[in-house]
Amino acid sequence: MSRRSSGLVGVWAEAQRQQQRQREAEARLRREREREARAQQRQQARDYREYRQAEARRRTEELDSEVDALQGLLASGCRGPAFRAAMLLRAEEVEPFSPGHLAVPVTMPDPNQYQAQGGWTAGRRAQAQAEARARFEHDWQAAQAAETRRQQQLAALHHQYAQWAESQLAEVRGYNASIAEVSAGVRRGDPESVVEYFSAALYASTAWPESFPRRISAAYDPAARQLVLDWELPGFDVVPETKSVRYMVTADEEKETPRPVSQRRSLYRDVLAQCLLLVLHDLFAADEHGALESVALNGFVDDHDPATGRQTQIFLATVMAPRSTFTQMHLEQVDAVSCLADGLRGQLTARPDQLVPVRLGRRPDDVGNHVVTHGGAGDEPDLYDMDPIVFESLVADLFRAMGMQAVMTQRSNDGGVDVDALDPAPIRGGKIVVQVKRYRNTVPPTAVRDLYGTVQDQGANKGVLVTTSGFGPGSHTFANGKPLELISGSELVDLLHRHGLHGRLGERTAPAPAPAPAPQPEDHNVLGMSWSGAVALDVCALVCSGHRVLSDDHFVFFNNPRTPDGAVRAHPATPPDKAALRVSFEALPEAADRLALVAAIDPETNPDADLSGFTDARIRLLDPALTELGQLEVSDGRAGETALVLGSFRRRASGDWDFVVGGKGYPGGLEQLLPDFGIAVE
Repeated sequence: MSRRSSGLVGVWAEAQRQQQRQREAEARLRREREREARAQQRQQARDYREYRQAEARRRTEELDSEVDALQGLLASGCRGPAFRAAMLLRAEEVEPFSPGHLAVPVTMPDPNQYQAQGGWTAGRRAQAQAEARARFEHDWQAAQAAETRRQQQLAALHHQYAQWAESQLAEVRGYNASIAEVSAGVRRGDPESVVEYFSAALYASTAWPESFPRRISAAYDPAARQLVLDWELPGFDVVPETKSVRYMVTADEEKETPRPVSQRRSLYRDVLAQCLLLVLHDLFAADEHGALESVALNGFVDDHDPATGRQTQIFLATVMAPRSTFTQMHLEQVDAVSCLADGLRGQLTARPDQLVPVRLGRRPDDVGNHVVTHGGAGDEPDLYDMDPIVFESLVADLFRAMGMQAVMTQRSNDGGVDVDALDPAPIRGGKIVVQVKRYRNTVPPTAVRDLYGTVQDQGANKGVLVTTSGFGPGSHTFANGKPLELISGSELVDLLHRHGLHGRLGERTAPAPAPAPAPQPEDHNVLGMSWSGAVALDVCALVCSGHRVLSDDHFVFFNNPRTPDGAVRAHPATPPDKAALRVSFEALPEAADRLALVAAIDPETNPDADLSGFTDARIRLLDPALTELGQLEVSDGRAGETALVLGSFRRRASGDWDFVVGGKGYPGGLEQLLPDFGIAVE
């Protein structure tokens, strides 16, 4: 006789089946996720391999493109336009007169709009009519007065424009006259004019890659009508050492296939030959006045002599090309090496990679006339001892080497301008006035201020002040946000060298080893500055004795990010701070008893802003690990002010430092604030 199972057992069995089904579902889900993960990994692996393979192909294509550009250097250069002096001329035109709102006459009041309002009685209506007439007459007289003022302002503006336009035209005519004078000198066979003209032709050529040097030493023999010049050639590293790149999947790395040495040497010889032929092409193509009967050209590299180890000029090629022979050649179809060596009977070293020199013919110094030299480290002139006119000429050469048109101004009535330059770039370019200061001491801020006045008077796009010395913070502060550029002596030397020119500051001596930086104590603080509002500020610090900064170098700002001893320096800000300074109070000079913190509007980011948007300001005092130790509140800014003293840390007799809140504001920005701390801006 059978028994039915109890209800409890059935419930238990059903629960077991539910658990079994759940485990199976979870197992299926886990297996599905594992399959998806494996598929994703396989896809990622494929994507990674494809990316690495694509990168290897891209690098190989870049190498092939570099080689193609080198092989086609001469052909592409011959397709460029020939240089002409007319390219340097500027159109005798100025911007049309634009009076703006002053061109619109003041609208006179309409009497129909002044009707009497109200009035139930005859007397009230008469009074209303009288009031309407009075309003009309008042507004009419005001409009007449406004129209008179407009006409007066318009006449004054037109007079000012006429003066400006005349000065602009005079400047353009003077510039064009100087170009015409050089052209006339070339026609006369004047050696200096010929060298200047053909140097400009080589510098103006767009055929040369940016990485190629452009250094030249040239002279002209008027009797033989021969230009003799040395021209710097690119080094052996211009030919890529790597031929191709391939991605190795098994090793997960890129393998570079080296270019055979014989192939590099052959291509480099071809590049050297192309360079000499291209120089000859540019010179003869630019000879619109028939000044050149022949060109004696020597090509050199500036490298270490394998025999002595000293840096020197090593001549790898030379050629003397008569015009009659050269102009009969079709350079787009020639083999460059054969053309140079056989067609023109020149010399080209067989081992350029080993810097084996060739025997030279005529050199610029052999001519005996005016030689323009832009090269030779051993012949670097001392800029301090250079004749002022020669120095200005060198600066003009620099601007021309940078792709601009530049001429020296007349010594008299130059309006404070030593070099006139024109940047042909369509957006950032325009007229540039250049002043040259051959100083040994720091250039005073008055020179920078005078340059700004000249820029405004001349209607120039930019002013550049070039000096052999340097600039103080007062000069940088005045120039900030204005169309001015300050080039110090060290920057000038660097620019000269980078553009194939040479100069040095003082006697050549072995460079002293750079002093090891003073160890920075770990016991420092970070002062984090935060405020509400979107106004952009420069937060600066001044290390002072009393109310006077110790020196210009103890003013930490955007152009001087640290004091000489490193005790105060700019520091990256971490949120919520918008600016930060790092201060080692123990390392501050003994003479310092005050560290002043100031803030000023950034004139480039917010040229029209004031400190009304500087609110809820505070200084966070942080330890070296950027842990907050406390907060210091400072005064809010006020409308019309553009600089503010936030406060000062004062050294107590015990050696501790206390913070004293500031609050003094300046409507004239840092220019007005800095004199209060003994920094000359005016």
